[in-house]
Amino acid sequence: MSLVTISLIGMGLLLVLLLSGLEVAVVLGWLGCLAVIILLVDVPFLQVMKIVWASCDSFILTAIPLFIFMGSIFTYSGTTRLLFRGVNKWLGGLPGGLACSIIGSCGIFAAISGSSVATAATMGTICLPEMERYKYNAKLSLGTIAAGGTLGILIPPSINMIVYGEWTGESIVRLFAAGIVPGIILLTIFIGAIILLVKLRPSLAPKPEKFTWKERLYSIKDVGPWLALIVVILGGIFAGIMTPTEAAALGCVASMVIALAYRELNVKMLQRSLADTIKLTSMILFIIAGAKVLAFAVHYLGIGKAVSTAVLDFGGGEKYAILVALYVMYLIMGMFLDAFSMMVLTLPFVMPIIYGLGLSGIWFGIVLTVLIEAGLITPPVGINLYVLKGLNPKYDIMTIALGSTPFLLGMLVLVAMITYWPQITLWLPSVIV
Repeated sequence: MSLVTISLIGMGLLLVLLLSGLEVAVVLGWLGCLAVIILLVDVPFLQVMKIVWASCDSFILTAIPLFIFMGSIFTYSGTTRLLFRGVNKWLGGLPGGLACSIIGSCGIFAAISGSSVATAATMGTICLPEMERYKYNAKLSLGTIAAGGTLGILIPPSINMIVYGEWTGESIVRLFAAGIVPGIILLTIFIGAIILLVKLRPSLAPKPEKFTWKERLYSIKDVGPWLALIVVILGGIFAGIMTPTEAAALGCVASMVIALAYRELNVKMLQRSLADTIKLTSMILFIIAGAKVLAFAVHYLGIGKAVSTAVLDFGGGEKYAILVALYVMYLIMGMFLDAFSMMVLTLPFVMPIIYGLGLSGIWFGIVLTVLIEAGLITPPVGINLYVLKGLNPKYDIMTIALGSTPFLLGMLVLVAMITYWPQITLWLPSVIV
């Protein structure tokens, strides 16, 4: 049986099983085991058990539950309200002030939580009632929060970058550094989009509040602890003082100290934070374990190399044509798959293509992260859309998705910028790492 036939049968089974409603981790693991049993007859099945164990026996992956727990502490402690209040003193005077403040708050929260879902859920709980109270347009409000939440996986530390780095062997510290400038650019694009929308349609938002410089300076006490924690975590990582895992552990302790200082630390909040951490970490690790088994079979059979060679030959080595095709593929996949599934499913096939084009794995990690962000706000399976739907059931998914459209266009603009000027991502890692 040829590799082409095996690949087509495998893709068909994959699609059928995913559409049947089975969990992604189960589908990936089952296909991998099936390939080992039927096609790799000379490989003992015990190898599968070793792969599953090795996929989770990673010091760097320990950072995932720690960053999730840290974000959950801030989510459930209520201290995020102080962050939003402080940021609003600085950005609230812009057109669409509350919406701009949400984007700014999401950017800061993202530099701590590393999770898009946590960022969207936290800001949705705090900010959506405020925007309704001030009579902001519903689409603008929902779209701003959904898109702002996506910053959680681009601005470091990022759980997605940790998984990508562990999977591809790229430096996670360099990936973190590479995400800073694009993250700031995307945050600026989002705020610019809000200002432009409100300027074109003033009915979308009320007149902005005015704040004195005294009020802004006084608000530093609300924002200061967050900024100090970001400096400690990222500064420690980039200075080589701490690994990402050690920085995450320090961040967990610091988050509890901050919550205690604001008298928000209690047993119920800790229980909810731990429960969320266990559930999300388990989901991620099960997906990674299943995907590693399938990736082993793909690599052993030589399918990944064959696919990459075929793509490079078909595209005639034309870099931009191949990249555009990959981008479209990820945008379509993002409509139906979650971020981690999309990543681990495609990396065994896509990375040989990227390296074959002579492109940087660090650069592609950031491009892939932005494309994954787009999937978080595209129906029918955009997770951030459902997070906001759950927070306020009176709004339907399409209303939230339409509100997110201007921000989705902003993400595509960023992808184009990074593709044409890769130094946007590669300059900072070359300077500080």
